[in-house]
Amino acid sequence: MRVALHVWRVPRSEIGAAFFRLARDPRRLRSRPGVRFAKLLGTAGGFGPADADWTRFAAIIVSEGEVAFEPPGVRARIELTPLHSRGTWSRQAPFSPVSRDKPDGMVLALTRARLRPAKALTFWKAIPPVIEEVGAAPGLLARFGIGEAPIGWQGTVSVWRSTADLTSFAYRQPQHRAVIARTPTDRWYAEELFARFAVRDVIGERAVLGWREGGQGER
Repeated sequence: MRVALHVWRVPRSEIGAAFFRLARDPRRLRSRPGVRFAKLLGTAGGFGPADADWTRFAAIIVSEGEVAFEPPGVRARIELTPLHSRGTWSRQAPFSPVSRDKPDGMVLALTRARLRPAKALTFWKAIPPVIEEVGAAPGLLARFGIGEAPIGWQGTVSVWRSTADLTSFAYRQPQHRAVIARTPTDRWYAEELFARFAVRDVIGERAVLGWREGGQGER
């Protein structure tokens, strides 16, 4: 199984055309030979609708072999190996089976959730401290929000220098731990998924990913 995360940025003059492709192309992409799962996504600097980045887009493609996908604009591609996946996305488990390898380099964490409409406001109120916390976390190389729509379909992508850095943030930072603890009782999500990947390669312009200065080569 091959997993690739594509991220690209378009000029403001091309935003309309980019949204047209976002609506038109998912079915075409999923119908290609070998494609098992594919999503075209908007991106954001945070979680709320006001945080949307209208010039940057993303695609996650799971396939049985290499799939040619070259979106317009400045772009980057992250080649991934699934290490852990829990939950579903559109009622599928797209990243199974997972590898038993133990990575010694960069890792990527992907979260995705479909919010219950009645719970969205309390969720957005709960997460600003976590966003601030992750921004200052040691070992973070890049992070951004993803979503199939500006409201209700929320997710995150974060790239870390090592598994140890990701684990330290996920389980030792107090604000993040508090949100994790609230999830079962507050029942924010109608559907959720968490996946962790080994980063096999980063190809293209890392600035599109919001790569931290000095992050290149830290593997």
